[in-house]
Amino acid sequence: MTLLLDDATVQSVFDWKLAIDAVRNAYAAADDDARYPTRVIARGGSNWLRTLSGVPGDGGLMGAKTIAGAMSVREFTYLISLFDQASAELVALLDGNSITGYRTAATSALAADMLVAPGPLTVSMLGSGFEAKKHVQALAAVRELNSVQVFSPRPESRERFARDLDDLETAIIPANSPAKAVAGTSLVICAARSYDETPILLGRWLEPGMTVVSIGSTVTEQREVDPEVIARADVIIADVLHEVLNDSGDLIAAREEGVDPNRIASLADLVGGHAPGRTNTEQIVIYKSVGSAVQDLAVAAMCVRRARESGLGATLPIRIQPVRK
Repeated sequence: MTLLLDDATVQSVFDWKLAIDAVRNAYAAADDDARYPTRVIARGGSNWLRTLSGVPGDGGLMGAKTIAGAMSVREFTYLISLFDQASAELVALLDGNSITGYRTAATSALAADMLVAPGPLTVSMLGSGFEAKKHVQALAAVRELNSVQVFSPRPESRERFARDLDDLETAIIPANSPAKAVAGTSLVICAARSYDETPILLGRWLEPGMTVVSIGSTVTEQREVDPEVIARADVIIADVLHEVLNDSGDLIAAREEGVDPNRIASLADLVGGHAPGRTNTEQIVIYKSVGSAVQDLAVAAMCVRRARESGLGATLPIRIQPVRK
C-alpha cells in the first residue's frame, strides 16, 4: 500500500548525514538532463502551482514535488509523490514542507564541503529563520564549526537563533550589521531576503578565499546578492545551471549591468568530477541554488526508507492501480 508521511513523521525520521549522502549520490547519477526537466509553473490571478519532477539515474524512486500557492492569503502546500520505476506503482505521498528546507540545506552543505578550503568553518549567516537554522545544522554534519556570526534586523531574532542552536556547542555571535557578520569568515550563507528585494549581500564585503552560498533568488523578481558579488566570483557552481543563469533575479540583474559570470558549472559536474570548483585558496566561489527535484526526491526517498524501517507512517486506504496500455 502507498505510504503516507505527514510533516511530523518526516521530521522524526530525518537524518542530516544520510540526507547529504543521498543528495551526493543523486547528483552523481544525474547523467542526463532529460531526467530532471525544467520546473513548470502554472499561474492564475494571484495563485500558482509549481511542479518539479525527476527520474533518478540510480533506479531510485521517481516522482514530483508540487507546490500550491494562494498568494492572497500567503499560504502554501507542498506535496511529494514517489513512484517505483519498475512498476509505476505509487509508493508514497509525503508532506513536503520540511523536506523543502532539509533538501536545500543538505545540498548547500554538500556544495560548501566541496568548495570551502579544508578545515573548520567560520560561518556568516545572513538570516535567522527556518532556512538559516537548517543550514547551520547541515553544515555541522559535514564540518567542524568554529563559530557562526549571524545578522538579522531584529536583535530578538538573533538571540532566538542562538538559543535554538545551543545544542551544537558552537559559538553563535550576533552581529548588528550584515557587513560585520560577513567580516573574517570563510563561508557566507544568504538565507533571507529583504521585503523590497534589495540585495542583502554586497560584493565589497567579500574577502579573498570566501565561499558564498546563495539560496534565495529562485525567480526573476527576487534579489539576494548584488552584481558586484557576481563580478567578484572566480567560480560559480549552480544546482540547476540553465535556471540559475536565466531565472535567478541576481544573474539577470548582473547581466543588465554588463557583468558576465566567470567560470560557471553545475553541481552535478562538480560532484561527478567534471568541474574542478575551487582551484586555489584565494578564489571567491559562489554556490547558487534555485532548487531541484534531484534534491527533493533524494531526501524524500531517504525519509520513506527510514519510515518503513521504523514502522512509521500511515497507508492510503485505496490503491492507485497502475494501468497497462
